[in-house]
Amino acid sequence: MITRAIRVARVGSAAELAAAALMILGFPALMLAALVPSVPAFTAAAAVTYLADHYLHRKGSYLINRLSKVRAGLSIRFLIRQLLLVLLLARLDLADGLVFYGAVACFIAFYGLQAPHGALVTLIRNRRRMPVATRNVDLRSRIRIPDAPPRRLLNRSAEKMLHLDLAAVIGVLVSAAMDETLAAFVGIGATTALGTLYVVALMPYVRGTKTPPNAEVVLAAVDDWLAGYQPETVLYFSGSKDSAYQVNMWLETMEQLDSKPLIILRERAILNNLAPTTVPVVCVPGGVHLMNMDLTNVRVALYAANVGKNIHLLRVPTMKHVFIGHGDSDKLASVNPFSKVYDEVWTAGRAGRDRYAIADVGVRDDDIAEVGRPQLAPIQTWQGVPEGPRGGAADGYSPTVLYAPTWEGWDGDPGNTSIVLAGENIVRKLVTADPPVRVLYKPHPFTGTVSKEAGAAHARITALVEKAAAERAGDARFTADAAALTQAKADLVRIEARIAELSGRGGDKGDEAEATRDGVIDPAKHEEIARLRNEWNDAYWRSFPAWEHRVITGAEPRLYDCFNVSDAMVSDISSVVSDFIASGKPYAVTDSAELGVEEFKRQNTAVRAATILSNSAAELGGLLDAVRDLAGDPLAEDRRELKQYLLGPDEPKSIEQFNTAVANLALKAEARNVGQESRAAAAGATEATTKA
Repeated sequence: MITRAIRVARVGSAAELAAAALMILGFPALMLAALVPSVPAFTAAAAVTYLADHYLHRKGSYLINRLSKVRAGLSIRFLIRQLLLVLLLARLDLADGLVFYGAVACFIAFYGLQAPHGALVTLIRNRRRMPVATRNVDLRSRIRIPDAPPRRLLNRSAEKMLHLDLAAVIGVLVSAAMDETLAAFVGIGATTALGTLYVVALMPYVRGTKTPPNAEVVLAAVDDWLAGYQPETVLYFSGSKDSAYQVNMWLETMEQLDSKPLIILRERAILNNLAPTTVPVVCVPGGVHLMNMDLTNVRVALYAANVGKNIHLLRVPTMKHVFIGHGDSDKLASVNPFSKVYDEVWTAGRAGRDRYAIADVGVRDDDIAEVGRPQLAPIQTWQGVPEGPRGGAADGYSPTVLYAPTWEGWDGDPGNTSIVLAGENIVRKLVTADPPVRVLYKPHPFTGTVSKEAGAAHARITALVEKAAAERAGDARFTADAAALTQAKADLVRIEARIAELSGRGGDKGDEAEATRDGVIDPAKHEEIARLRNEWNDAYWRSFPAWEHRVITGAEPRLYDCFNVSDAMVSDISSVVSDFIASGKPYAVTDSAELGVEEFKRQNTAVRAATILSNSAAELGGLLDAVRDLAGDPLAEDRRELKQYLLGPDEPKSIEQFNTAVANLALKAEARNVGQESRAAAAGATEATTKA
């Protein structure tokens, strides 16, 4: 019952649900206490509404947002509480007293201060919002960007301002209870004075040296930096905040380019979710600003997603434009007809080229280049499960199977994900396998965002894995070295503390303007953090027994880290399968749409070396047999051939192929530009001769 209420109210926990109920019920209680009248009851109800409201704001509750939509927002709730206090005074026959008139005058004046306070906060935020936000770009030496106002002034400013009425409310209630006026006027004076001081404290930050330069000055400084840096290859990206992973996967590749890299983003939300990188980053929300930016030195532009805002850079003819995507799979998105607007489309291997030929969407074969997948370098090649006892015997080892389903997608196609129709069957068979296997469940981060059924299935699978993990922990066959686990957990704490120290987490991060001024990464720190993240990953897997089932969500550990500790994987049609093939390990893919094995393989290249599962998952035994017996694995050679077909050859390394492709395309862009200049010069000479 409570779980259903939490889901309906869209709150995060039982405590949040209780706070929401207390706040909603508190206002009728306030009215009742005012009508009775009862000062103690009113005081108790007011305290409950204040505390519950504050708790929900701190939690960022969805309910708070919904209340604002139905005209019961924060300001209205405070106003209602104050009006009910005035009603309480009237019911106590204090309507002709100084306390009554003082309270009314205080609340009117207090609300009069809300307008300048809100206007100042909005003005400060707007003036400190940069037309171009940057990372790893030296603007400090070019323009003056002042420090951000203290966070205590702007963070949750409306809530802080409204809570200043507490002094007046408490003072009036004390006076009403004790039948004296001093406490009321002390509280009224405190509320009025504090509200006025808050407004006065904001005023210096709206003008003069405490505001950043205007847009023209900032844009000129960015162009000046670009002229000095002279970027040659640009990674361009636009999308929602949830799609930041699509650009994050290319950051390490950009850092390894032989040419000078630059990342251009279009949304501030993407910049805020961008992983740390040493590559210069420029976030340009305005299309006009981008089109006026000096990018004359750029010769190659890389696009990780097909979105409408790409047109703002595609219009530049002096550079060559390339679609590199954010994964390689047999989904329709991998052969989007929009791709023909680019000069070239880069695929990992031959499969991508053939995909476009079969789809016949206007992308010419001559415009496709095979460059491998540089991001797959961290994936380790499989050598088979360790020799010796398995399944929780003396060494406590169980082969590990990763279940990594993709999400449900936007179109409702049952073939998008296995999680709804097959997920529970897959996991149930894995956790009850004999000999035993260890299960890692890592769902797509978008799971459940569109389909309630997918969200519910995810919850059931999570419960199933956690229950199986608890049962295995009590099984005498499975043992663990307690001292080693304790040491690993201590290592995790140490490493996380050091990463937080190097990353500057938990401190005052300032605002966009300050982040632009100070957002230059120290390469030495960046390298140390990368090393520490590898150490963290090692410690994470050592921090729990090697046989323990696990649900893995969030950014860490990464999907590729899960690949490396797994002996096999079950997934769906997505780039996850294509990436896993780089490991050479056995894998299974679920035919959730029930196309049949032959048709499923015909339509989806990446499953041609897979164990094909029906929604019942009855075929899982074949996958587990391949994991346990290398010699008896019938698909091993098929996987090796498919790996080269999908991802290209192992040599030269993918990053070398990628750099070669960038260099070749840059030469084409340069040749085009030289040709244009020659034609323009020839035309000018002809015109001069004609006039002569």
